[in-house]
Amino acid sequence: MKKIEAIIKPFKLEDVKEALKDIGVQGLTVTEVKGFGRQKGHTELYRGAEYVIDFLPKIKLEIVTPEDQVAKVVEAITESAKTGKIGDGKIFIFPMDEVIRIRTGERGEDAI
Repeated sequence: MKKIEAIIKPFKLEDVKEALKDIGVQGLTVTEVKGFGRQKGHTELYRGAEYVIDFLPKIKLEIVTPEDQVAKVVEAITESAKTGKIGDGKIFIFPMDEVIRIRTGERGEDAI
């Protein structure tokens, strides 16, 4: 099993969710986060004063999937989240040692 974390632009969430649903992903966790990378933020004008916005709003997706599904999930996220502009995001893949469903006690891939 692997855990996939993806940081994407907020307006791409629905597209990514639909792409994941189309390939059979049954669950994911979504968190609103803030961050910066090469995009480096921007300045905004409020009541005549300039403010530097260092951290930009992003969406973090977390998906646990069997190892044989990782390539499909990564491709679905990449294709549906891509705008071709700076700040499209990143995908991180981690090994997942164990998953336990609290309600039933199921373990491993059965718990996904």
